[in-house]
Amino acid sequence: MSNILLTGGTGTLGSHVTPLLLEAGHRVRILSRSARDGVAGIEYVTGDLLKDEAVAEAVAGVDTIVHLAGGPKGDEVATRNLVRAAAGAGTSHFVHISVIAADAIPVGYYRSRIGAERAVIESGVPHTILRAAQFHDLILTVARAMSKMPIIPAPKTVRFQPVDSREVAARLVELADGGPVGLVADLAGPTVYAMPELLRGYLRAAGKSRPLVSLRVPGKIGKAYRSGANLNLGADTGKRTWEDFLVEQLG
Repeated sequence: MSNILLTGGTGTLGSHVTPLLLEAGHRVRILSRSARDGVAGIEYVTGDLLKDEAVAEAVAGVDTIVHLAGGPKGDEVATRNLVRAAAGAGTSHFVHISVIAADAIPVGYYRSRIGAERAVIESGVPHTILRAAQFHDLILTVARAMSKMPIIPAPKTVRFQPVDSREVAARLVELADGGPVGLVADLAGPTVYAMPELLRGYLRAAGKSRPLVSLRVPGKIGKAYRSGANLNLGADTGKRTWEDFLVEQLG
């Protein structure tokens, strides 16, 4: 049993990681921007990674940090604040979640993720980094939003290999239970889908009908997606498919 600090513990991935850590017998501390009442086995610390508030207090006395917190921007700054505190506290293992092809897609989010990876590596803190594909949950959120349009733009050259967030959570807990090993094998879903396939799957499951129109994504971003730079066909793969997830979510 060890003391583990979890960031992003109240998010999609964190909500799966937390109970798995508790089942494994760990004492869990969660850093959250808003105050929360503690529950059995969980201690909450109120702080802000981006503002570097209460970060030193959060890392004090923990053996392992599992860093899941992230957003559309600021990941590099938040991660540097966290690893700086971890280095000062003598943390023995820093487990970091990233995204497949963080260094290959010319989009701000990906640049932020590779910046966060570099912050971890350059910190000198013993670490493990797992890159995962987009979660089914994210694809569902996007599909729901796009289905509100009368005609849905769906570039067929944009492909994804979505993975179940529960399988990513299980892998992260497995890594947290082990020692630091650097960058490990990527984790993706079992199937590669073109964007129209993902959207049609959602529409069928939701009992909706919308026409799809294929558009060309221009520029460097379009070129990267057309080449499949966001995929890793040699990655470790989970078992739950997009179709499995839709059945669970929508019946």
